[in-house]
Amino acid sequence: MIKLDIISDPICPWCFIGKSRLMKALEAEPDHPFVIEWHPYQLNPDMPAEGMDRREYLETKFGGKENAVRVYSEIEQHATEEGLEIDFAAIKRTPNTINAHRLIHWAGIEQKQNAVVDALFAAYFKEGRDIGDTDVLADIADSAGMDAAVVRKLLASDADVEDIRKRDAHSREMGVNSVPTFIVANRHAVPGAQPPELWRRVIADLKAQTEAESASE
Repeated sequence: MIKLDIISDPICPWCFIGKSRLMKALEAEPDHPFVIEWHPYQLNPDMPAEGMDRREYLETKFGGKENAVRVYSEIEQHATEEGLEIDFAAIKRTPNTINAHRLIHWAGIEQKQNAVVDALFAAYFKEGRDIGDTDVLADIADSAGMDAAVVRKLLASDADVEDIRKRDAHSREMGVNSVPTFIVANRHAVPGAQPPELWRRVIADLKAQTEAESASE
């Protein structure tokens, strides 16, 4: 098997789109060689712990309402083409995602990362829920088969906060400056929400390489 590390933030719409495109390729190639692990990257590491009003955040980030509308209209178009439902109007707050990343980390220990990542994307982009809120995160954990009471206890502590920040910093030190970024076999970086066709070519190349190596032994 081959490691596919995905550096992502659950409030990043391109990460949501990128995951959908990757999954389409993996469904079309059920004997793919990938083992997936998700890694933290905060788009807004300086976001207040309680998050902030989404409209204020977007207008500040993109230099006014007009630019924000233009950028997100393009994103919505790409999402629609992917068959993804995104309800941007339902999103009232932009959260700090450190706790969402902690939940993804704990889910990885229980082999439930993909389910939790899916649930985070759905909660934020489809339902407009605040994924910085402990109640929401505990509910997501429960839906993925994790112990919500344990997750609540961990979220009330500083468990793994520093680890998440160090892993985020490590990605930036490696040169990652946007997400999603996919790392194939600890060697090749694939940035951006790539189409399923690219992933199917990558899978075909990896299979051919593996077969060639087996034949030469």
